[in-house]
Amino acid sequence: MFGRFHNYLRISVTEKCNLRCQYCMPEEGIDLTANEKLLTTDEIIRVARIFVQQGVDKIRLTGGEPTVRRDIIDLVRGLDGLRPLGLRKIAMTTNGIALRRKLPLLREAGLDGLNISLDTRDPLKFEVFTRRRGCEQVLRAIDEAGKLGFDFVKVNVVVMRGQNDDEVPAFIEMTHDDSIDVRFIEYMPFDGNRWGKQKLVGYQELLDKLRPLYGDNIEQLPLEDNHTSKGYRIKGYRGQFGFITSMTKSFCSSCNRVRVLADGNLKVCLFGNTEVSLRDLLRAGASDSDVVETISQAIKRKKQAHAGLDSLSHLPNRPMIKIGG
Repeated sequence: MFGRFHNYLRISVTEKCNLRCQYCMPEEGIDLTANEKLLTTDEIIRVARIFVQQGVDKIRLTGGEPTVRRDIIDLVRGLDGLRPLGLRKIAMTTNGIALRRKLPLLREAGLDGLNISLDTRDPLKFEVFTRRRGCEQVLRAIDEAGKLGFDFVKVNVVVMRGQNDDEVPAFIEMTHDDSIDVRFIEYMPFDGNRWGKQKLVGYQELLDKLRPLYGDNIEQLPLEDNHTSKGYRIKGYRGQFGFITSMTKSFCSSCNRVRVLADGNLKVCLFGNTEVSLRDLLRAGASDSDVVETISQAIKRKKQAHAGLDSLSHLPNRPMIKIGG
């Protein structure tokens, strides 16, 4: 619909997480879906295969926190077996806490790239953001990932006014010697995260604050196809940085993503509240063609664009941890 071809599937493989980030999980926690209502590993692989046969060539595993899933290595290996059908990229979004010791096995199993979430480099502020300790573990995981030959290592930073917006230059300096991509994400509203417009720092404001520090050394990079990040780099630096501008300058017109949640619901828009259960279809004995038809109809109903800034915070949606980053 609207000239968009959806070739990127994000699969949430668990609702569980070992952190309690402010913007992701409500302070009171969440009610976890019963295990028997979550997709099994075989069901995940089947759904992934169906999507790949329909043209999906990139799959990202999300959560919750994917690395807390006991069979995460086997799951990646199972997805790797879909490459003859056309799958090109397998990626994962992770908070990095339990990542480092799994990195070699994940790479060996077929994982191509990593997005590692880190909203502050300050250990004390890290505890405030996540309600847990572990800042140094995440920094070590980022460093180790850069040595293992992944196609890309990206660092995701959700920027909130008065909390970590002063750390943006320090994050950019991480790109000086390392070929990483730091992406600054505009703070988005989800159920229970107490979003407020006053906490939002738009990308243009951040960019304006960087110009006195870096001047003409800031280079804008060409937009990639189906981009989510507006990319930049500092002349002479090995890595790059960018801005994910979901709130102030949406990229709905080039969106190529759909999501399957841990409970098997298909969600075609991050901010949409319409979902359809693929799990129920599978367990009712549906054929692959039946599943394809359901997916096709859901995508055809995907809106041209999500609601505007002033409306999003009032619309019902799941907490981010139940959607997947």
